[in-house]
Amino acid sequence: MMRHFRALAGLLVLALVLAAAPAGAVDIRRVVSPGGIEAWLVEDRLAPIISLELAVCGGAATDPTGKEGLAELVASTLDEGAGDLDSQAFQSRLEDLSISLSFSADQDAMRGSLRTLSRNRDEAFRLLGLALASPRFDVRSVERVRAQLLTRLARNLQDPGYIAGRALWGRLFPGHPYGRPHDGTPDTLRAITAEDLRAFVPRRFARDALIIGVVGDIGADALGTLLDRTFAALPKSAPAYLLPDVAPLTDGRTHVVEHATPQSTILFAQPGLRRSDPDWYAATVLNYILGGGSFSSRLYSEVREKRGLAYSVYSYLAPLGFSAVWAGGAATANAAVGESVTVIRSVWYDVAAGGIGAEELADAKRYITGSWPLRFTDTAAIAATLVAVQIEGLGIDYIDRRNALVGAVSADDVARVARRVLDPEKLTIVVVGRPDGLK
Repeated sequence: MMRHFRALAGLLVLALVLAAAPAGAVDIRRVVSPGGIEAWLVEDRLAPIISLELAVCGGAATDPTGKEGLAELVASTLDEGAGDLDSQAFQSRLEDLSISLSFSADQDAMRGSLRTLSRNRDEAFRLLGLALASPRFDVRSVERVRAQLLTRLARNLQDPGYIAGRALWGRLFPGHPYGRPHDGTPDTLRAITAEDLRAFVPRRFARDALIIGVVGDIGADALGTLLDRTFAALPKSAPAYLLPDVAPLTDGRTHVVEHATPQSTILFAQPGLRRSDPDWYAATVLNYILGGGSFSSRLYSEVREKRGLAYSVYSYLAPLGFSAVWAGGAATANAAVGESVTVIRSVWYDVAAGGIGAEELADAKRYITGSWPLRFTDTAAIAATLVAVQIEGLGIDYIDRRNALVGAVSADDVARVARRVLDPEKLTIVVVGRPDGLK
């Protein structure tokens, strides 16, 4: 059954990706249910599959002090029984009907994902609504999942990349929720009670807080009816998700975390751009040239190709709800860390000076626009894109406009953004390992 399901999903994805090629081909409908719940819908009848993605603003950054990991534990237990169905009965029902239902948490949002054959849509949506409105949080299930999260955390705390990430983000955002580990600590995970879980859900999941994207074999009228039926038992409204705006604290230094490993993990960051910044598209092109373009980027060319210093090197833009970071990383032998860091800083200086070639610019724009349809790898990814576009307020026609926005970026735009944003003096670096050659 699941193999048949995946085959049908593949057919639908292929159709949608091919349809996305010509401008204006993505038909997104704004559906508002009789009860006022909004969703964006891409209707496609080629295969009998429906994918739904949803989000509510406010995730791990809302965890109370001393209860870090709460959002993560909630997301991991929402599908562990609901209503009159205990964990085993709930999971059996999903499995019997080939329904995929999962939840996740990041710093700024809680997310849900549902995929079902259209003939099972009523039951699939019912189980989704039940999980959000009446989660059981039975002691046995909560303790089993808590033990799994503690085991995963213990394993992660031995991983150099994970250690580096916690160290870097803790330095960037001291005293702010973004600086805390989203998956908590052993002590904070153990401190979370079932009452904490039950109190968390209605504070975040409410009818007016839902951001929904749906793709597949369903029409607008049927979807509107299902939305009201699915989410009727949720609270009408939830508290607004608000945090203090914060600029990342970047001291421009290199910080070492000793760890017994034959190679070092390097992470680096400086202040970045919010998604709403008018220079976002120029920054996207610039980042591709700097370190986002894998084999064609400046960092790859200087660090990996010319000098063979690192196994990998990259950069990326990381906008958050209330801040923004321009970050990157590399992995290298301990003996090569000193030179790698020197070259990374040198590339940052060179690109910040605005020295971008015409061929680099053309290649970057060609790749970014050409790869855009391929980002929609399955129906869930398309639905997730609909959600992301809504969260960022980009407009319902964004998918069709996006490549034109990238195409309009000029060499002057890229040079201006490089001078405006890239700041080598603020590039803060964390190294985890036993590095040599650092000054």
